[in-house]
Amino acid sequence: MQPLYLTLRLSSIVIIKHYQEEGQGSEVVQGVLLGLVVDDRLEITNCFPFPQHTEDDADFDEVQYQMEMMRSLRHVNIDHLHVGWYQSTYYGSFVSRALLDSQFSYQHAIEESVVLIYDPIKTAQGSLSLKAYRLTPKLMEICKEKDFTPEGLKKANIGFEHMFEEVPIVIKNSHLISVLMWELEDKSTVADKHELLNLSSSNHLEKSLQLLMDRVDDMSQDIVKYNTYSRNLSKQQQQKHQYLQRRQQENAQRQSRGEPPLPEEDITKMFKPPQPPPRMDTLLIAGQINNYCQNVKEFTSQNLGKLFMAEALQGHN
Repeated sequence: MQPLYLTLRLSSIVIIKHYQEEGQGSEVVQGVLLGLVVDDRLEITNCFPFPQHTEDDADFDEVQYQMEMMRSLRHVNIDHLHVGWYQSTYYGSFVSRALLDSQFSYQHAIEESVVLIYDPIKTAQGSLSLKAYRLTPKLMEICKEKDFTPEGLKKANIGFEHMFEEVPIVIKNSHLISVLMWELEDKSTVADKHELLNLSSSNHLEKSLQLLMDRVDDMSQDIVKYNTYSRNLSKQQQQKHQYLQRRQQENAQRQSRGEPPLPEEDITKMFKPPQPPPRMDTLLIAGQINNYCQNVKEFTSQNLGKLFMAEALQGHN
C-alpha cells in the first residue's frame, strides 16, 4: 500500500462540537469517520459520534447503530464509506491497549483506516491539535499472529517507535465555512486574540509532568516483573541442569553394578517454565512516555518563543 495523507472537510468542526457537548474533563468521546480514498489521499468528508450510554442501556448495539447511521447518510447522498474512527484525548493520553485493539480491527477490515486524535487541552492553548495515526506493517503482523512474548517481539525487531505511524493532515474548509470564520474573527475581542500570548503555563506543564511520572512508575513496575521472571527462569534452568547431572551419575553407578538405567522422564512436565509477562503493555507504556515527552517539548518550545517575544517587546518600550 502506498503512503496516505489525509484531507479533512468539515469533520474537524463536528469532532470539536462533539467534545464540547459531551466531553467533560478526562472523559473520552469517540465517533466514526466517513469518506473515500482518492489515489494516495484519504478524504474524510463526514463523521458521526458514538452516543454516550450508561449501564441502563445494556441492550444498546453499537454495530447496529453504525449501520443505521451509514444507511441514513447513503439515502441523502452523503459519503458513507467507513474509513476509520476518532477519539479525544486528555493531555495526550491515548496510547493504550484499547486503542491498539480497536485500530487493528479497523485496519484489518479496511486497510486505509486511520484513527484521528483530537486534543482539546492543546487546542485551548491556541492551536488546533488533530493527529492521524495508523499501525505500522510490523505491528499489524504481530497483532495477526498474537505473539506478544518477549521472543516474538524480539524476533520482529519492533520497539515503541515502530508501533504507530503518523499520517499528514490537510484541513480544507468550504467557502461558507471560511466566510464564517472571517466573520467570527472580526467579532472577537482584542483580549481573546491576546490569549495566544499568555505566558502562564504552570498548570498545563504540571499536569503533563505528573502524568509522565505516573507512566514512569508503571514502567518501573513492569521492569521489576520482567526481572523477577528472568531470575525465576535462570533458577529453574540451574535446577534442571543439576537434576540431569544427578541422573547421569545415578545411571553411571547402576551401569557399573550391572543394573539397568533409570527410565527417562519428561523434564518439561517436571520443570514447567514460568509464564513470561506480556511485553506489549510495556511497549505501549514506553510509547505513551515518548508521547508525553514530545508534548512537553512542544509546549515548552512555544512558551520559550513567547518569552523571547515578550522580552523583545519590553526592550523596545
